Amino acid sequence: MSKAVLSSNVVLRNAAVPSALVANPTHLGGCARQDLLSGDLLLREGRVAGFLKGEAPEGALVQDLAGQILLPRLAEAHCHLDKCHSIFRLDAVGGDLMAAAAAQRADRAGMTAEDIRRRACRGLAELHAAGCALVRSHVDWDADHTLLGEVPPAWRVLGELADDWSDRLTLQRSALIALEHFDREDYCQEVARCLTRDGGVLGVFVLDQTRKVERLHRVFGLAERHGLALDFHVDEGLAEGLDGLDSIAGVALDRDFQGPVLCGHACGLMNVTGDALDRLLEKVAAARLAVVALPSTNLYLQGRAGGGTPEHRGITRLRELRAAGVPLAVGSDNVGDAFCPLGSHDPMANLGLAALVAHLDPPYGPWLTCVTTDARRALGFADLFIDDAQVGDLLCADATHSAGIVAGARRVALADLILEEGPD
Repeated sequence: MSKAVLSSNVVLRNAAVPSALVANPTHLGGCARQDLLSGDLLLREGRVAGFLKGEAPEGALVQDLAGQILLPRLAEAHCHLDKCHSIFRLDAVGGDLMAAAAAQRADRAGMTAEDIRRRACRGLAELHAAGCALVRSHVDWDADHTLLGEVPPAWRVLGELADDWSDRLTLQRSALIALEHFDREDYCQEVARCLTRDGGVLGVFVLDQTRKVERLHRVFGLAERHGLALDFHVDEGLAEGLDGLDSIAGVALDRDFQGPVLCGHACGLMNVTGDALDRLLEKVAAARLAVVALPSTNLYLQGRAGGGTPEHRGITRLRELRAAGVPLAVGSDNVGDAFCPLGSHDPMANLGLAALVAHLDPPYGPWLTCVTTDARRALGFADLFIDDAQVGDLLCADATHSAGIVAGARRVALADLILEEGPD
């Protein structure tokens, strides 16, 4: 943004902000309108100062937003840039989680660093265009690489891309490792060394393995010793008896783990009802876990028993988790690969899909936290509210109602919008 705009008073007439994305509504001011606050918003030296109670300061640059809505830049809590946009070279794909994993493993054998870079760059460009400031991408790890003292090629490539894109967004890398690999102490120590060196996140796949609690204690112990955040792919299925989320919550409580723990998928919650569900959600909340729902991939993979139109859909219990006080995010997961041949690198588009499949009702302002404030917190970052934001932290959505934002209204960087009319 130009120095003239940064040093000026800017008044955004007829601006609106979602109340749920404001830390201190009393201080910010404005008039309440459904789930929004609206009025003439003052930006002082490139930072939100609050809604005006009187006339605009003399000499201020004035721009009329005509009721358009401001929101913080988005956070993508869960995607797979190492796999994305590979569907074009896969033969006929389809089936459940295990079939997709087998197809992707076969494809991974032929991946080159150049191929990974090209596809991941496309994904990052899409995330940036969607308005994302934070992105966490998982990277598949196996035992062979790590025990040889190596990291997967995709880990190196995404590390380079994190540097290349650092002026546009923050890219976190999470190693995705099957729980059973943590039986070997030499493996655990090499993983910890690599992640600590590279600022990575310890990510673990938990589904139907045996000795979960014993193995999870090793995972949490490793995270404690090395100061690592945890990210689980957990209960990614609709089979009866999946208990990964319960096990993770129990170990986190036993150890009083203080680091951020994000649990992705958690589709198995759909099989828990009544008092058992209430007890489990209370346990998850007490353990300070966050959950990220991933509707596009889970809708595609889950509920395929019988081969016909699915009757049991893949989604976690968004409404119940929120009511229990569990921080929630919504992410894009797989885009254009064997796990989901469609998809979109846009957490807001996935929030819209979640609203349809999980019957999330208006007003949608409170649900916007799933791709902004709560998503940031789930990734271990500080909150970013509108009343604590610099101009570069904000988006402007071409909508006058929060439903329009979730429905896919065009979003642009506020700084770019101001510069269209601001001084040189």
